[in-house]
Amino acid sequence: MSNVLKDKSYKFALRIVRLSQYLRSGNEFDLSRQVVRSGTSIGALVREAEFAQSKADFIHKLSIALKEANETEYWLDLLKDGEYITAHMHNSIHPDIEELIKLLVSIVKTSKVQL
Repeated sequence: MSNVLKDKSYKFALRIVRLSQYLRSGNEFDLSRQVVRSGTSIGALVREAEFAQSKADFIHKLSIALKEANETEYWLDLLKDGEYITAHMHNSIHPDIEELIKLLVSIVKTSKVQL
């Protein structure tokens, strides 16, 4: 497992938790729960994949992490467009989710070829 993916997904989860705290301070609870659930699931699934029972299980867990990353990107865009976060805040965190998506796509594709 790539330590880069593990580290980046963990750091991203921390940023999402902080974003959630910011949203909750403005009394936005529904979107906060959605983005924290999907944003922290990415790292959790990456951790689960470390001890996958098989190559297929590894691919499955990282594929779900990819879906969660895509969902997180949706919530971040919605938060920006709904003016819950500033464009500056969005532009600060959005490259991180894009990078996670690219890493996950690459690892899943490579793993499927090796299957």
